[in-house]
Amino acid sequence: MDFSNEPPKLLELLYGVIAFLAVVGVLLFVLDKLPMRKERWIALTFLFPAGALLTIGLVIPAIRTFILSFTKPDIAHPGTNKFAGFENYIWMFTEPESRHTLLNTLLWVLLVPTVSTAVGLIYSVLVDRSRGEAFAKSLIFMPMAISFVGAGIIWKFIYEYRPEDEKQLGLLNQLVVWLGGTPQQWLLKGPWNTLFLIVVLIWIQAGFAMVVLSAAIKAIPAEIVEAARLDGVTPWQMFWRVTVPSIRPALIVVLVTITIATLKVFDIVRAMTGGNFGTSVLAYDMYNWAFPFDNTGRGSTLAVFLFLLVTPIVIYQIRNLRQQREIR
Repeated sequence: MDFSNEPPKLLELLYGVIAFLAVVGVLLFVLDKLPMRKERWIALTFLFPAGALLTIGLVIPAIRTFILSFTKPDIAHPGTNKFAGFENYIWMFTEPESRHTLLNTLLWVLLVPTVSTAVGLIYSVLVDRSRGEAFAKSLIFMPMAISFVGAGIIWKFIYEYRPEDEKQLGLLNQLVVWLGGTPQQWLLKGPWNTLFLIVVLIWIQAGFAMVVLSAAIKAIPAEIVEAARLDGVTPWQMFWRVTVPSIRPALIVVLVTITIATLKVFDIVRAMTGGNFGTSVLAYDMYNWAFPFDNTGRGSTLAVFLFLLVTPIVIYQIRNLRQQREIR
């Protein structure tokens, strides 16, 4: 294969892979030939390639993105950017369309983690140690095996609209017709179309929540459960006073993980509405401005803001894990 005819970015990737393999090879050779008594230095030596890759693939692009967020396209010189100060950040919070996108993202973040976790928790409690438990859990976990794009296409067919005088293809509209109603264009009418998109991610993430929380419920010591039953607690009291406090760390992990996944949602919006009809979210707008609209300044601004939203969640999770280790 003649790499000289390939795009420059492919060549850069190839050079990066070759350089990484060369560094790893040299390190392995040095470790094999030179005696090293301190395990700390050996560990640092092996961590160096990973640190180098993180620097090249994460740290440097993050710094470049932050710098680009203060630029805008230079009309006088197409293909180049010029300094714009805080103009992009002001645009993000003042432009009606961008504010609507932020509100949509907030709605996703509020509903998806809470509803997905609640559904997974209730389902876990109901089917725990029941007959057919494995089969029942496999039904709700099955959507996790589907890609976000595949799930979006499936649900797009469910919401499909046909005129009233035609046979309905979408399951939801067919149910409406059977009940005597008229078919609706569910994905075109805001703000309800955003809620219909949110249902798709809840459908997917509920399986993840169910698996994690079900394992946490099974890990509750039998002595605690038996003691509560001897005290005569009702099923409702058992749920709120025994089950939920016992699985609190697992609940936090599920909420944090789903929240981060929700902030990055892109595929479902892309596959179902293309961000039209007031359904765009932060990650999708970031992609649109950076690539189709060729405005890396605004795209980078949205990327920086998305990073700032995710960072406190990650820090909280790290602190929570450290506290759990200290307790153990």
